[in-house]
Amino acid sequence: GLVLGSLVGLAMGLWVPMTAMPQRTALSHAFGAFAAALVGISEFYRVGGHLETITMSALGFEVMLGALTTTGSLLAFAKLQGLVRGTPVTYRGQNVFNMALLATTVGIFIYLIIVPGSMPLFFTMVGLAFVFGILLVIPIGAADMPVVMSLLNSYAGLASAATGFVLKNNVLIIAGTLDGFSGFILSILMCRAMNRSMANVLFGAFGSAAKSDKPGEQSGTMREVSLDDIAVQLAYAKQVVFVPGYGMATAQAQHAVRELADTLEKRGVTVKFGIHPVAGRMPGHMNVLLAEANVPYSSLYELEQINPEFPSTDVAVVIGANDVVNPDARDNPGSPIAGMPILEVDRAKSVVVLKRGQGKGFSGLENPLFFKEVTGMLYGDAKDTLTRMIQAVQQA
Repeated sequence: GLVLGSLVGLAMGLWVPMTAMPQRTALSHAFGAFAAALVGISEFYRVGGHLETITMSALGFEVMLGALTTTGSLLAFAKLQGLVRGTPVTYRGQNVFNMALLATTVGIFIYLIIVPGSMPLFFTMVGLAFVFGILLVIPIGAADMPVVMSLLNSYAGLASAATGFVLKNNVLIIAGTLDGFSGFILSILMCRAMNRSMANVLFGAFGSAAKSDKPGEQSGTMREVSLDDIAVQLAYAKQVVFVPGYGMATAQAQHAVRELADTLEKRGVTVKFGIHPVAGRMPGHMNVLLAEANVPYSSLYELEQINPEFPSTDVAVVIGANDVVNPDARDNPGSPIAGMPILEVDRAKSVVVLKRGQGKGFSGLENPLFFKEVTGMLYGDAKDTLTRMIQAVQQA
């Protein structure tokens, strides 16, 4: 088992591309949680359900968290991989039904602690936990996946810690507790970065039908610009800030971004990267991709560090980012994303947005940034656009 698991893990590590890292992470969470659940199930079956109160408490906690994390992580993988649609799936009375299902599962768990030994009830609890994991992730959209991924990581860690209590293994207890609480703290920090509560992420179905309270549609039109004009702006700029988003990941454009940055730096341009904490589909998604492209860590700036730089920035290049640069979050109190910290690229002297098309962001909201006079739109595949831009800058 150790050899087989090591071989599978090695193969995943070597062959899974960096752009698919969120999916691989979700699968890893599912594998770890399923292993913890199986340990608990086998231990309960081995002793016929007759366990001490403390042991049964740890075992039930382990199995419940392991089961719901398994199916939740598998569904997260399917959403990230595009096997199922990434938008939230909602229905009337969804939260009430989910809470009733959770209460039933926990109720059976408590009953088994008080009156241990019922095999049918135990497996009913396990089955309900598997179902609850699916129902927990179904209403969560792809844009909230960074929070969900860190939360599932927390659940898997806590399930491992509970496994340690059942097996009386101190290493599992310590490692699982560290993993569980670090993942939970990261989830809280990421919710704060979006100015949303954990309950809103889990039960709000963000992105399903977001509407702004601001009356009317955006005035004006999106101004499309030519690649050659932007290349000249970049070539003669003093400071350029790149703002990567999920679109960079889907286009696998991180290497092209780094090559363009290197080209500009050779011309004496100061190049910086503004990273939003929830950009992408997992915690640190943009950091991982840029690190894989050998972008120096010193060039990466967090939201609080880069925002004061935008007024003195000649060109801000937005690559596949949408909601994290939407000024409505700052200016429109009636917007569903009001209060969410954003990268304030609209304060730059010039803004270039690389987008595949004119679609809206995951929230479903129109982005006023795209209609501003300082903003120019470059449509098409980001990787191809950046590759051609490198050549144009070299010839400028």
